Amino acid sequence: MPYATNAGTEIRYEVDAPDAGDPNEAVIFCGDVGLGAWQFGWQHAALAGPHTVITPETRGVGRSDAPPDPYGIEALAADLDAVCAAEGIRNAHFVGYGLGGMVALTAALTSSRPASVAVVGTPPAGDAYNPDGVWADPSDPAAVEGSLNGLLSPDFREAHPDALSRIAEWRLAEDAGREAYEAHRAAVEGFDLTDGLFEVTTPALVVHGSDDTVCPVTAGETLAEGLPRGEFHAVEGARHLVGVEASAAVNDMLTGWLAEHATDRFE
Repeated sequence: MPYATNAGTEIRYEVDAPDAGDPNEAVIFCGDVGLGAWQFGWQHAALAGPHTVITPETRGVGRSDAPPDPYGIEALAADLDAVCAAEGIRNAHFVGYGLGGMVALTAALTSSRPASVAVVGTPPAGDAYNPDGVWADPSDPAAVEGSLNGLLSPDFREAHPDALSRIAEWRLAEDAGREAYEAHRAAVEGFDLTDGLFEVTTPALVVHGSDDTVCPVTAGETLAEGLPRGEFHAVEGARHLVGVEASAAVNDMLTGWLAEHATDRFE
């Protein structure tokens, strides 16, 4: 699998490209705190085909490098820029969950590469986000399974017990260890765009579960209100992993959004 290098840090990623089409009609997934690539599975199938889909493993996760220092959002955004550069992609649509949404917004503020951003369960500042509610130590199967109670609604858990087992297995195999989690947590704590949202002029779709216990829905509303081209959509009854438990609704939003902004910044 390919790697991109940012200031000596290697980032592993996967590319699923259509046989024909503009490589700049690409979607870049941006991952949540400590989570492996499994988190994108529910959206990947819906977006791959019409779009080139690139799935990086966030530094500290999977086979990407895990530098020892605390991470900053800017460094994580630069990692994605390096991935785009390695693939020769001038512009792309960034889709980020939680921490990944913070990275996508930062990339939109600091780079001309994002043509649009779509963020899920993302606040305007890290103090509205509880990373302890997302990550669980993958060396502790009981903790991983228990963490799903806060990430997925009771209705989903009751209706899809088999999915819970599969997600727990994927998390045990793919999620980051404690050291990388602490580095991701430091990045969250250092994130604050409250006073600079007006500078993010890139089109931005903000999706939030109404019952998100990791990042309250009011934070998503505030984010969308502060973005000059922000558009807010709540998914009723869903918690933080809204892209999992309401995948059909989220996929419809994303495919419609990408179709609407397919020509933004592309020449």
